[in-house]
Amino acid sequence: MYDTLQDYLNYLSVERGLSKNTLESYERDLRQYLTYLKEKKRMGLSETTQATVIGYLLQLQAQGKATATLSRSLAAIKSYYHYLFREDKIERDPTINLDAPKQEKKLPKVLSVEDVERLLAQPDLKTPAGIRDRAMLEILYAAGLRVSELVSLRLGDVNLEMGYIKCYGKGSKERIVPLGLYATKHIKLYIEHARKFLASSMNEDTLFLNHHGHRLTRQGFWKIIKKYAENINLENEITPHTLRHSFATHLLENGADLRSVQEMLGHADISTTQIYTHLTKSKIKEVYDKTHPRAL
Repeated sequence: MYDTLQDYLNYLSVERGLSKNTLESYERDLRQYLTYLKEKKRMGLSETTQATVIGYLLQLQAQGKATATLSRSLAAIKSYYHYLFREDKIERDPTINLDAPKQEKKLPKVLSVEDVERLLAQPDLKTPAGIRDRAMLEILYAAGLRVSELVSLRLGDVNLEMGYIKCYGKGSKERIVPLGLYATKHIKLYIEHARKFLASSMNEDTLFLNHHGHRLTRQGFWKIIKKYAENINLENEITPHTLRHSFATHLLENGADLRSVQEMLGHADISTTQIYTHLTKSKIKEVYDKTHPRAL
């Protein structure tokens, strides 16, 4: 079973160009499923039925897994079976008529413009690390990057003269995102006056470095943003993705069209971007209720 899993992962990497993070997620979900088949059901992939897959999902549900986790696991399992059937590794696909459980769509948490300003003002610009942190926060809010995209940036991906950055999103898809004056200013400050104090090697071309001179990790950045959020006692819990959500919402609130925001976020499907319109509609309703004399 595990041999075909490696073949499948190679297919996802080479032919479909999925990112490292996505591949790790698929492998983790599928290894758990294969362990379930081997240790609990004592059967191979060719023996499984739709009831087998449903039984596995029910076990995950009984363990308290969220609906989103069940949907993600089922998506990985369905894709795996589809691959095995197409490659004649199994005679039938037991998941062909199996639908994912409906997920409750949760609106992302968004900071107000005032809270964003307070957060961005936290890093100490008298230290190399503080200058770096301010540049990273400015980029996240100015360009709406995913944290994985932020920490993967290289020096050559930044064009300060033209005011844009080049990043690689899901599936290694490249996109160009404009930078505002504030982000450009702080990136320039970091590159010219702070980065050299963090770099351990002249050959290191990763843009943002940790105190060891190596590429900053997603976990490392999470600790940084959490520290600054605690400093200003934000009411809502903040994650590295919060600035990305705030970027999209504030653009739409100020008149940006949905298609442009989709391009800047790197969403393959505009329906993913549309969740932010629910936030802006809520804002409009709030403004109406507060200002119209006959709203209440």
